[in-house]
Amino acid sequence: MTKSDPNRVLRRLPLVTGGLGAVLLFINRILTPELTNSQSRADVLGVILSALLILTGLLWQQVRSQIPDAVQLIGEEGFELTSDLPDAVKTELAWASRLLLLNTVTKAIVIVYQGKVILRRGILAKKSQVTPGAILNRVIEKQKPVYLVDVKAYPGKIEFDYLPENTQGIICQPLGAEGAMILGANAPRSYTKQDENWIAGIADKLTVSLKAGVGITDS
Repeated sequence: MTKSDPNRVLRRLPLVTGGLGAVLLFINRILTPELTNSQSRADVLGVILSALLILTGLLWQQVRSQIPDAVQLIGEEGFELTSDLPDAVKTELAWASRLLLLNTVTKAIVIVYQGKVILRRGILAKKSQVTPGAILNRVIEKQKPVYLVDVKAYPGKIEFDYLPENTQGIICQPLGAEGAMILGANAPRSYTKQDENWIAGIADKLTVSLKAGVGITDS
């Protein structure tokens, strides 16, 4: 289900007002038997203003058409955290995941470390087990994040069956050489560059905490 635009009436207002003004000017011109110079100048200004309003309305409609449509992700909202982690690491994971859900377009989070899922939060898919595919393996191996801006356009999306099936955008962020954080969004092309930088900073902080708490160092 696509998200409706709450400002659609305001977006159409300049278009409607400009069109109405142009019609009224036309009717006034037809019904006026003799035009004075001042009235002609007023009509010209009215036509210009109507044209500007119509142009503004068309531009606003164009801007709206370029905004990605958000969907309601399929799944149940939840928070799963593995129990065999130190309390300090659990607190760090809970804090970081909450920040991501509140301050970015992220709707689903899965964190994999040392080959197992240690956190799932947000909208949860039915499948909880993560089998790393080509994309996730490359992220961990190369230590570089991958952003799938529009999941529908990527054949490799099938490896992310542990995210809601209608996830629109995905970021795979490495957590050192032992894991990764996978974020799912409910709209395509929705993460900004600032979001990506912020997510990378949180991932770096989590990597330090996981290394210290779980006792793993990069090779």
